[in-house]
Amino acid sequence: MATALFASSPFFDGGLNGHKSWRSRIWRGLDNSRTGMLPFAFEDGFGFQAYVDWVLDVPMYFVYRDGKYINALGQSFRDFLAGKLPALPGEKPTLSDWADHMTTVFPEARVKKYIEMRGADCGNQAHINALPAFWVGLMYDQTALDAAWDLVKGIDTQTREGLRVAASEHGLHAQAGDVKLIDLARAAVGLSHAGLAARGMGEEAYLAPLVENLSRESTQADRLLALYHGAWAGDLTRVYAATTL
Repeated sequence: MATALFASSPFFDGGLNGHKSWRSRIWRGLDNSRTGMLPFAFEDGFGFQAYVDWVLDVPMYFVYRDGKYINALGQSFRDFLAGKLPALPGEKPTLSDWADHMTTVFPEARVKKYIEMRGADCGNQAHINALPAFWVGLMYDQTALDAAWDLVKGIDTQTREGLRVAASEHGLHAQAGDVKLIDLARAAVGLSHAGLAARGMGEEAYLAPLVENLSRESTQADRLLALYHGAWAGDLTRVYAATTL
């Protein structure tokens, strides 16, 4: 939903790339061991332990020691815990090593000292403001959070992955099976609006660009593409003025 609502990267290397969100396309297939959605996150009983177990099994990149990066490409953090890391035989990791390793995984929702929601393109200032508002409305109000889970908990893995691919290609017009992403997005933005309103701080006003996107059934990417094929006559130099923050 975030990929579709905030899609704004339809161009690459001076031309069209065939996607509404090229950023999302870049992350697909980049390294499947550390990217994408995590199917086990939707299973009953999912918690921090399952996430930790997954991160432990993601191949390492490096260990940082004394201001230097030591190559540990493809090695196991579980071996590191046991003092059997080939890059540093006999040494065991520090908490800082674990924190470093956690930064080398890139799922759509990444656990740090907070949960980093990674699905959206950047976009203009209004969309930059809308992004944290969207997630706060869904995540910081228990009623909205429970209702958001109800929206997606019945969707199977194949459909979720299909929506992820379709969102990067088609934005709000994405569909997988019988599930239309625009319907989910309308419901999610509505829940976010209610969650923000319940906070009583007027933050729901920041959702205005998302409400407009849904009303017009188009995203920033759609509007940029219309300009590219219309007034710009294919001149991409004009994209900078059109997207000035």
